[in-house]
Amino acid sequence: MSTITIQCRLVASEPTRHQLWTLMAERNTPLINELLAQISQHPDFDTWRQQARLKAGIVKQLCDPLKSDPRFSGQPGRFYTSAIALVEYIYKSWLKIQQRLQRKLEGQTRWLEMLRSDQELVQMSNCTLEVIRAKAVEILTPLASPNESTQSTKTKSKQRKKPQASNSNRSVSKTLFKAYDNTEDIPTKSAICYLLKNGCKISDKEEDPEKFAQRRRKTEVKISRLTEQIASRIPKGRDLTGQKWLETLAIASTTAPQDQAEAKSWQDRLLTNSKSVPFPVAYESNEDLTWSKNSNGRLEVRFNGLGEHTFQIYCDQRQLKWFQRFYEDQEIKRASIDQHSSSLFTLRSGRLAWQEGTGKGDPWNIHCLTLYCSVDTRFWTAEGTEQVRQEKAADIANTLTKMKDKGDLNEKQQAFVQRKNSTLARINNPFPRPSQPLYPGQPHILVGVALGLDKPATAAVIDGTTGEALAYRSIKQLLGDDHKLLNRQRYQKRSLSHQRHKAQKKAASNQFGESELGEYIDRLLAQAIVKLAQTYQASSIILPKLGDMRELVQSEIQARAEQKIPGYIEAQKTYAKQYRINIHQWSYGRLMDNIKAQSSKVGIVIEEGEQPIRGSPQEKAKNMAISAYHARSNP
Repeated sequence: MSTITIQCRLVASEPTRHQLWTLMAERNTPLINELLAQISQHPDFDTWRQQARLKAGIVKQLCDPLKSDPRFSGQPGRFYTSAIALVEYIYKSWLKIQQRLQRKLEGQTRWLEMLRSDQELVQMSNCTLEVIRAKAVEILTPLASPNESTQSTKTKSKQRKKPQASNSNRSVSKTLFKAYDNTEDIPTKSAICYLLKNGCKISDKEEDPEKFAQRRRKTEVKISRLTEQIASRIPKGRDLTGQKWLETLAIASTTAPQDQAEAKSWQDRLLTNSKSVPFPVAYESNEDLTWSKNSNGRLEVRFNGLGEHTFQIYCDQRQLKWFQRFYEDQEIKRASIDQHSSSLFTLRSGRLAWQEGTGKGDPWNIHCLTLYCSVDTRFWTAEGTEQVRQEKAADIANTLTKMKDKGDLNEKQQAFVQRKNSTLARINNPFPRPSQPLYPGQPHILVGVALGLDKPATAAVIDGTTGEALAYRSIKQLLGDDHKLLNRQRYQKRSLSHQRHKAQKKAASNQFGESELGEYIDRLLAQAIVKLAQTYQASSIILPKLGDMRELVQSEIQARAEQKIPGYIEAQKTYAKQYRINIHQWSYGRLMDNIKAQSSKVGIVIEEGEQPIRGSPQEKAKNMAISAYHARSNP
């Protein structure tokens, strides 16, 4: 990953800001809200929901008639394109979440059907409980290791169990679920249900009916909550005027709710703070932004579709070099009469947005205009630019070869080939860049980063050819003297969670802002990990897949609970709950983004690996890096 995002504040005259606010808040944002609503009300919406994707081009098809609507007319073409892209992105993300929730719902529903008491299993199979247990032992024996099978009959053993024991049950559970689907024998199904219910073990105790009823009720509550989430999470856009809030307040103050669900929906709307700034406008083409300098030498930018309105650039000194490069690239292209290609511009795309401010007055005076720019760090040097140029040239040559193999081409295809040839000729004339050798990483040296709950990050430097660890770095070693900030951040999150809980009990607003201490710690960790990789000239940093983090964290908590309180399940659950309260879950996505941003600046490649569930943090980091190294030769 070599793409990073930088930002700056935009300063313009009040009439310019007023006009832009009018376009974004009174035209573009209502258009996005309307498109979101029309998608959810479309007759084929349920079909798209099941397929987890929208019909191709449907958002544009719905947007075209709205361009002539007086409520949304008068916008630049880029604003309409941005609205279409944003709605597609919102629904793409939402449908993925819905798909994940639907799979969870199906899994819980399936489990509820299998979750039966011992008495129900006896009635279903027409066998005694002893026969079901014997059948369960017969099923479990070939699946479990010898040590596990001998210990499975002793639920109250005082022997200290290893944390890894619970992790091995997951693979056994998957096998049992598959076996349940593939068999029609009722006694076998009953035995499988018995095993799954008891954690893939044979229990010699009689089942407690009250505890089983509570367990079944928990599953029913999970299904109910998932059903509510699936039904209520439809994107609704932004209500900048607060009209919906006022309407809800009027209804709630004059009308009695029909049921508890309706009362809760009113309460949720009234306690939720709506966004006070409009949706951003995306400029996906780097030529939609025109850079210049005023009489004082300050950089300015103009946006396609906004006429001659100019915005002055105010940014940090560290980021000023990037904006100066945008100006230089465009000036070189303009002076050479299109002998250079914009595909080699350092700027890749931009996004115009308002940042929330505080105070009284007109919104365009309260809130601040911000420009977010996506840049490819490889374009900063001549060597990096040449690397990208070769990639683009290879892609174009491959496309032209495919078009040539088609034979006779129509006019559109011929025009497309002509454009590609023109682009190929221009990218062979790169922009002048400063020379800087590429990062000299050694392919066989990798840095594995294991993430966890108690220790957010642990690094291991390994030699892939030998499989040996060259160095380890714990969270304390990575942060150094700043390690005390970790405890401070955890205390803040715990205090904030307590305040939120008290506000929820009083039915008051519970949306409290958080400090930026966690993000600061993430940046410190990212810098330390990248510095470690540079010290050992590692070619890549291996990060775990973000989708696996929930299971990894849950496994860590469970293993810790079993280690602290062996053999007592109820006490383990209590300990795990309290441990979650004391530690809290880290923002792993934010930490990974910081590591990716820091590594892209120096040219270190980011790879994804499977983080093991078992072992210490050092072992997890080491094994993940070794697996990633071997996966290169065996993709």
